[in-house]
Amino acid sequence: MNEYIILLGLLSFGAGFAIAYWIKGKVVSQKIKTAKTQSIRILEDAKRGAATLLKEAKFEVKDKLFKMKSEFDSETKDTRFELKKRERRLIQKEENIDRKLDQCERRDREISLKEKRLQKREENIGLKEKKYNALIEEQKKQLERISSLTAEQAKELLIRAMENEARYEGARLIKRIENEAKEEADKKSKKIIATAIQRYAADFVAENTVSVVQLPNDEMKGRIIGREGRNIRALEAATGIDLIIDDTPEAVILSGFNPVRREVARVSLMRLISDGRIHPARIEDVVNKVSQEVDLVIKEAGEQAAFDLGVHGIHKKLINHIGRLKFRTSYAQNVLQHSVEVGFLTGIMAAELGFNQKLARRMGLLHDIGKAIDHEVEGPHALIGSKLAKKFGEAPRVVHAIAAHHEDIPPSSVYAFLVQAADGLSGARPGARKELLENYIKRLEDLEGIANSFRGVANSYAIQAGREIRVIVESEIISDEDAILLSRDVVKKIEESLTFPGQIKVTVIREIRAVEYANK
Repeated sequence: MNEYIILLGLLSFGAGFAIAYWIKGKVVSQKIKTAKTQSIRILEDAKRGAATLLKEAKFEVKDKLFKMKSEFDSETKDTRFELKKRERRLIQKEENIDRKLDQCERRDREISLKEKRLQKREENIGLKEKKYNALIEEQKKQLERISSLTAEQAKELLIRAMENEARYEGARLIKRIENEAKEEADKKSKKIIATAIQRYAADFVAENTVSVVQLPNDEMKGRIIGREGRNIRALEAATGIDLIIDDTPEAVILSGFNPVRREVARVSLMRLISDGRIHPARIEDVVNKVSQEVDLVIKEAGEQAAFDLGVHGIHKKLINHIGRLKFRTSYAQNVLQHSVEVGFLTGIMAAELGFNQKLARRMGLLHDIGKAIDHEVEGPHALIGSKLAKKFGEAPRVVHAIAAHHEDIPPSSVYAFLVQAADGLSGARPGARKELLENYIKRLEDLEGIANSFRGVANSYAIQAGREIRVIVESEIISDEDAILLSRDVVKKIEESLTFPGQIKVTVIREIRAVEYANK
């Protein structure tokens, strides 16, 4: 029974499998038919699309070919037109070149004819030149026989006559130009200088550094000298200044080139005298304290001078050098006060001319800075000062103005001339400077001697304290034009021979006197 059931199950399974396989074959065959149908349809669509694309491509190719042909025709047409134009230009150029060649040939023929004519003329000129030279030589010989002069002597006389005439004409021209220039320059310079003087006023008599210390009595001299001279030696060693104790009643003379040390010695000696305690230890202590005080005074004086002038940015060491000028004098004029005055005057004149007023004041303040160390360094104080200013970073224009204010180097800027003018104004005003009577008289004699050394000078007189010299000339020897040249020569010789502050005016006077007497 079980076997029957198993057999029946196997038969059922086989029948089911056969039926499923048959159904699957039907489905697959149906799908194959559908796929074939779709593939046929796709191929037909693709063929139709390809045919359409092919037609479009053919149309595009035809359009491009048409456009290319049109462009080629247009370019060909333009090229032909351009070639025709160039051809016409070439033809014109050829015609022009032919014409020019014809002209050149004609000119060559003309030039060759002219050359032949010139050669003939040159030959004729050569013959005439020989003839004229012979005539000139014959005339020279005749002139030498008639005048009893050789050709060289006659030439020298002619040159001398021409030179005198040229000097005369030159003097007249110089006189006319000077008169015209002076009329304008005098007005402007007087206006500027007058404005500067009016806007700045200072004391007429400047401060003077004292080198003599007054004593309460002659007994004090012995105390200053000390036992075996130890006090005076200690004071001289501490200050570097020589003390001269002579027969001058109640006075001690301080001698030394360094004005700052001399001031330290003066103040120290005065304090020792007033205190009464004079011995080497006390001297050294007082000198040290006074040195510090004087250094402070120097610094304050330099800062005050820069502040008064409105000058800023000066190096500290340069400020100290400016302050040292407080104890330096020139012709009894305090150099610091003189430098401040020159700074103000230079600034005022620069402002009137439209230049930098602060820069001009800076130059005026520093122009004599070399006098602070000229006792330590050899050379003119102007050049010493310029090197010192350059060392401490002053501008090249300031350095040049300092070096050129006494023309140790030629001035090359307006500022340098302004500093020169202000320096002359400050030193030349009444009461600014003084000198010994012997030096004053000698300077006047030297001035008159220089003027009298020239030919044609009858007499000369130095006036206005040597600021002007009037030269009287002989009218028979010196003409009006020669008088102008003489004044220039005198000025040049004075500048070369003498040293003087400010300027000296030279006036040459020429007059003709006609005297007759009426008799009865």
